[in-house]
Amino acid sequence: MLSGLIQMPWWGYVLTALALTHVTIAAVTIFLHRHQAHRALDLHPVVSHFFRFWLWLTTGMVTKEWAAIHRKHHAKCETEEDPHSPRIVGIRTVLLEGSELYRKESKNRETLEKYGHATPDDWLERKLYTPHSALGIALMLIVNVVLFGAIGITIWAVQMLWIPIFAAGVINGIGHYWGYRSFQVEDDSTNIVPWGILIGGEELHNNHHAYGSSAKLSNKWYEFDIGWMYIRIMEMLSLAKVRKVAPKLRLAKGKTQCDLETLQAVITHRYQVLSGFAQSVKRTCGEELRSLKGRAQLRLNKSALRRWLHADHEVLKAEERAEFSKALGMSRVLNTVYAMRQDLAGIWQRSNLSREQLLAQLNDWCHRAEASGIAALQDFSRRLRCYA
Repeated sequence: MLSGLIQMPWWGYVLTALALTHVTIAAVTIFLHRHQAHRALDLHPVVSHFFRFWLWLTTGMVTKEWAAIHRKHHAKCETEEDPHSPRIVGIRTVLLEGSELYRKESKNRETLEKYGHATPDDWLERKLYTPHSALGIALMLIVNVVLFGAIGITIWAVQMLWIPIFAAGVINGIGHYWGYRSFQVEDDSTNIVPWGILIGGEELHNNHHAYGSSAKLSNKWYEFDIGWMYIRIMEMLSLAKVRKVAPKLRLAKGKTQCDLETLQAVITHRYQVLSGFAQSVKRTCGEELRSLKGRAQLRLNKSALRRWLHADHEVLKAEERAEFSKALGMSRVLNTVYAMRQDLAGIWQRSNLSREQLLAQLNDWCHRAEASGIAALQDFSRRLRCYA
C-alpha cells in the first residue's frame, strides 16, 4: 500500500481530515461570506490571501462568483431569481443538487457583473485563481497523497465533498426549510441549531438574514458562533477589524410615549419586533383557536397557527388560508390581532412618509392596541413604547 511522508494511527487521519475541512469552513464563512460578500469586517492582506489560496486548493471556487451569487440570493431571496431557494425549486433539489445550482448561476454573466463588484482583481486572480480553478484542486490531491499516502485520496475526497454538501446543500437548503426563527424576516431563513460549530457559525442563518452586514452571527445568549470567535482572536492580533455587528435592543423603562428614538429602534429591530409580537399573542390566539374549534369544524393545528403568527398570511397553504379566513370571520380577537400585525409591519414599509408621519402612525398603533381590550396586545404595546 502506498505510504506517505506522515504516518499516523487511523484516528489521526480522521482528525486531520476534520481539521483540514474546518480550515476550509473558516475560509468560507470569514473570507467569502462575512468579508467579501457583506463587507462586515476587514482582513489583513496576509490573512485575506491565505484564505484565497486555501479555497483555490480545496474548493476551486472563484471569489467573485461566490460573492455575486450570495449577494443575489439576499437581493432576490425566495423569488424566481433566487439562485437556490427551496421554496422555488424544492428542498430535495437544493439538498442534492446545491452545487449544480451554484455552478449554473456562476455562468450567468449578468449576475457576476451586477453583484460581483469590489472583489479581488489582481494578477493572481486574473492569471491563476480564476482561469485555473481546477489546478488548485489537483495540486491538493497531489499534496495529500505525498503527505499521507493512499489514505490521502480519502482525505482529499472529504475535503472536496464537505462544502458542496454542508454549504451548498445544508445551509442553502435546510437553512431555508427547517429550524427555529429568532427574527421574523420576509424570507424562510431559519437557525438550524444554536451552536454554530460544524459549519463555522453559518448554522445561525436566520440571524444572518435579519442582520446581513453583521460580522457576528450569534444573537441570543445561548447561541455560539465559532466563526466570530476566530474573528475576535484575529482582531486581538491586529489581523482583522470588525466593521459592523447587529445592534443591541435597549429599553428605556417608564417611557409612556413613542418618540423618534422609539421609531428608529422599531425600524432597526423590525424583525425582532414582529417575532416579539408573535410570541406575545401566541397564547391568546391559541386559546381563541381552541375555543373556535370547539364550536365549529376548523381544521387548524398548532403548526399552522405558529406559521400564521410568524409569517405573512400568504405563505400558508391554500387550505390553511381558507381555514384562517373562516376563523378571522368568526373571532374578533383573531381578526384584531391579524389586522394589528399587518398594520405594524406596514409602518416600516412606507418609505415615502416623513419620520414625523411614521411616528404618528406608530403612536396611533399603540393607542389602538391598548384600546383593543386584548391583554396581550396591551402588554406588547407598553413594551414597544420603551424601545430606545
